[in-house]
Amino acid sequence: MDDRTQAPTASPALAGPAFANLATSLPPHVWFCVSAVFHYLGPAFAVLLFPHVGVLGMAWLRIATAALIFAPLTRPWTVFARADRSTRLLLLAFGACLAVMNCSFYLALDRLPISLVAAIEFVGTIGVALVGLRSPRNLVALAVAVAGTLLLIDIKWSSDPVGLSWAFLNGALFVGYIVLGHRVARAGAGDGIAGLGAAMTIAFLVVLPVGFTEALPAFSAPQLLLAAIGVGICSSVIPYICDQLAMSRLPRSSFALMLSLLPVTATLIGVVVLQQIPSLTDCLGITLVVAGVAFHKPAPG
Repeated sequence: MDDRTQAPTASPALAGPAFANLATSLPPHVWFCVSAVFHYLGPAFAVLLFPHVGVLGMAWLRIATAALIFAPLTRPWTVFARADRSTRLLLLAFGACLAVMNCSFYLALDRLPISLVAAIEFVGTIGVALVGLRSPRNLVALAVAVAGTLLLIDIKWSSDPVGLSWAFLNGALFVGYIVLGHRVARAGAGDGIAGLGAAMTIAFLVVLPVGFTEALPAFSAPQLLLAAIGVGICSSVIPYICDQLAMSRLPRSSFALMLSLLPVTATLIGVVVLQQIPSLTDCLGITLVVAGVAFHKPAPG
């Protein structure tokens, strides 16, 4: 089955002609790279807030921030009301996936280095990339990227089985995020960003009772609340919008293979924000991942 998606159409609620022109004029790879940076920049700062609002409290604040920002821009209640039954089920599944994925991601980050969590995230996308491979060149590119990812994962899998369990759950849900996200990007309920706003509202309803108690201290500390809001914007607004803009123009297999850049960005951000210094083996893994993505050739449009 062809996994390519249609060109994006900017949501009227979100933007005017300027944004629409920007969304379509920039190459999809640019949007992906912006997403890759913010995908781990926000969580890296979130780790610093764990002692103050708890792990699930931070997840709650992240999703709540994104839902509140998307609500007036995309009017999720209108998107959901106008959608047909199959699209509503898709949005419900996407929202539930976002909620559980974010919680498991933070629970893994609380116990494991961010580079390891990112590498495990990429493992789940290998199958997605394999589905759409069309040439020996892309198979070689995938093999090189996987080799680099395995070096990043290292052999210390047994050091924290609980943390690894959360990391692998997050990785599995990340595959769901890719598959469902591509379907939302071409769903009949509107453009992908409007669908994303509806799904984020659903995610907030799912996570509402989970981390609210832990998040309460943030509401009595303005600086802490502003920091949490910043994390939410960096983690769930900027990267998810950029993902939709990239997904709508890249084949799903190409998008999945490019996700091998995530362990690279996670490692670099871990160094800058969390002082998690990579080893020489990690650096070799990063080099192989970059080489694999550079060698990959997307399917012709």
